[in-house]
Amino acid sequence: MPELDARLETIVNQKIQAMGASQIRAFAQKFDQIPGIIKLTLGEPDFNVPEHVKDAAIRSIQDNKSHYTDQRGIRELRQAISGYLQHRFRLTYDADTEIVATVGASEAIFSVLGGLINPGDKVLVATPTFALYWPVISIFGGIPIQVDTTADGFRLTGKHLQAVIDREGADTVKAVILNFPGNPTGVTYDRAQLQAVADVAKRQGMYVITDEIYAELTYGQPHTSMAELLPEQTILINGLSKSHAMTGYRIGYFAGPAEIVKTISKLHGFVVTCPSNPAQYAALEALTNGLDDSKQMRQTYQQRRDYVVPELNRLGYVTTMPTGAFYAFAKIPPEFGLDAVAFATKLAEVGLVGVTPGSCFGAGGEGYVRLSYASSMADLKEAMRRLAVFTADLRTHVLN
Repeated sequence: MPELDARLETIVNQKIQAMGASQIRAFAQKFDQIPGIIKLTLGEPDFNVPEHVKDAAIRSIQDNKSHYTDQRGIRELRQAISGYLQHRFRLTYDADTEIVATVGASEAIFSVLGGLINPGDKVLVATPTFALYWPVISIFGGIPIQVDTTADGFRLTGKHLQAVIDREGADTVKAVILNFPGNPTGVTYDRAQLQAVADVAKRQGMYVITDEIYAELTYGQPHTSMAELLPEQTILINGLSKSHAMTGYRIGYFAGPAEIVKTISKLHGFVVTCPSNPAQYAALEALTNGLDDSKQMRQTYQQRRDYVVPELNRLGYVTTMPTGAFYAFAKIPPEFGLDAVAFATKLAEVGLVGVTPGSCFGAGGEGYVRLSYASSMADLKEAMRRLAVFTADLRTHVLN
């Protein structure tokens, strides 16, 4: 319909039309078409949902739990979230006024940003990071400011945060977004590092939106939540996707000060009405009787990490040892002369290993690729073997 194409800009939302699709998904789908490829692309656990959690979802269907629930989620689930946050991270949230269950952490991100941002507000985003934040900020008329953290080991320091605020203007900066343990870097923060950021945020009166979806997946150090250090100015986002391999169940949540949650929950209600009943009852079971379910997953991820990262370093792909999540963020050897997209494409087409270009994750990501080790050890070993062959061939080609 040529006439529709000609009028499209006046028909659809121009902000949305101008946005590209998710680059992470686009690369994963593109590489899916290559026969025999080993995909280390999407960040999805390769475990199954625990049996007792699946049984709870089934029981909810059998018990005819099929009607609308409270838009914020069933009260029992909100109480379980409150108890979990208290037990794990010493956080105190009222189940009735400070917690909302969402359709995955992604919807929580959308609702939180939509409930906070006024047109012209600047939101700082520590990058490289999950690429959903800045499109959503833009949708609501905010101005995303990507803050490259590569010089500080992929962590936002208090000093760097203050410098960006001074540059951008304290009166226009509404919030800062942190994702830790981090996607794509696997880096997390210790208590002192978080406190330095919290001190700046408190002094400036700005909010911290903290996406802690990988909180259960840390290696060698406990997870400290920003909400413990700055509860009155923190909006916490989390969910069950990574901790219990429940990506398809789509249950997340946000928690924060009651007066802010009240407004955010209005947008949440307009967007989704309420989360799915079977998923809510599954999440209730996971947070009530499955707090140790992620322990075996975490141990397995750590074993894979301890194999993959040394192999990458041995092959010349400098990679910081991740302290959380299930990603390795590897630096492409500069002598190859390839940007992240070109390298990832060549590796997929020639080496038959699928990785995600670091440029998909914002400022600081160029020159890197992300590998997910949420895959079997057999696949990881074969992927490293293929990468070794590919790297040797590439070096021979470059040197000659």
